Amino acid sequence: MLHEFVVENRAEIIRRCRLKVAGRTIPPPTPAEIDHGVPMFLDQLVRSLIIGASSREIAESALRHGFDLLHQGFTVSQVVHDYGDICQSVTELAVELNVPISTDDFRTLNRCLDEAIAEAVTEYQREHNQLARDGEAARESERLGFLAHELRNLLNTALFSFEVLKSGKVGVSGSVGMVLHRSLMGLQAISGRALAEIRLTQGVQNPEPFLVSEFINELAQAAALEAQVRDVLLTVAPAEEEAVIDGDRQTLMAVVRNLLQNAFKFTRPGTSVALRVSAGSERVLIEVEDECGGLPGEDVDNVDALFKAFEQRGADRTGVGLGLAFSRWATEANNGRIYARNLPGRGCVFTVDLPREVAVPR
Repeated sequence: MLHEFVVENRAEIIRRCRLKVAGRTIPPPTPAEIDHGVPMFLDQLVRSLIIGASSREIAESALRHGFDLLHQGFTVSQVVHDYGDICQSVTELAVELNVPISTDDFRTLNRCLDEAIAEAVTEYQREHNQLARDGEAARESERLGFLAHELRNLLNTALFSFEVLKSGKVGVSGSVGMVLHRSLMGLQAISGRALAEIRLTQGVQNPEPFLVSEFINELAQAAALEAQVRDVLLTVAPAEEEAVIDGDRQTLMAVVRNLLQNAFKFTRPGTSVALRVSAGSERVLIEVEDECGGLPGEDVDNVDALFKAFEQRGADRTGVGLGLAFSRWATEANNGRIYARNLPGRGCVFTVDLPREVAVPR
């Protein structure tokens, strides 16, 4: 019987399989695959050969095997190649030892391999999809938790400020009034961002060409008030009159507004935040530069490192992590990208890079 031959020569078959795996370039082998995967594959094949005629039992064994493979980090390509390596090693060794493999045994071997591969890969993919869904649900719960935390902090600050103002001991134009104003503006920003996120979950719904100059002017008017409240000078460089972007205007407005709000939070009082546009023949770059003093460390000249560093700078961290993640997500949904640049000792620059539209907006 073939399964008896496999059991008797298990060590040699494993050695040969490991040599085949180690010498493979695509897909590249992993230590776990060489040390643990090959014996696991071979033992599963022996079980399949023993139960022989029962396709249902072979399938059930392969389903369990596919589940195990996923949790041990194997890829679908590794599954297929490793089953093939086992088949080759078994047949090659049988030929060398002049051990005949009956037609029935050979058919059983190939049927076991075919069904095991199909069922293991099917279960592998199913489990992979389920884990992806579970991970997405966990990330959504975490996002909602952060959002609720932001809202609670801002509401508590606003309520506390209102109670102090209601006592009549301080004036509305003083520092307490500014705190209340800032909290209300923060609530407005969060609600606007949440609405923009809802729009993005359904795709970019309303892409349309629009003039960059009008877009920047609208942003500047709204941002000037917050800059004044935070004792920051907002400088706006005029944009090229004819430059046009094709995208979801409201979503992109939320992106740049969020970058401006983060800049105002971290820029030192008495300094400035710059909003400027550079329009080339194919791209439009919208830049927000602050004067936070720059970020420590050398490896912060990429957006991921800057996102992480942003969470650790300054005392006012309201909405930073979620806001920056949203900005990147929303920009990519509009066929653009965000760049980040650190200016040590000076500040940080975020650039929203979008394709320029040739057509004139309607």
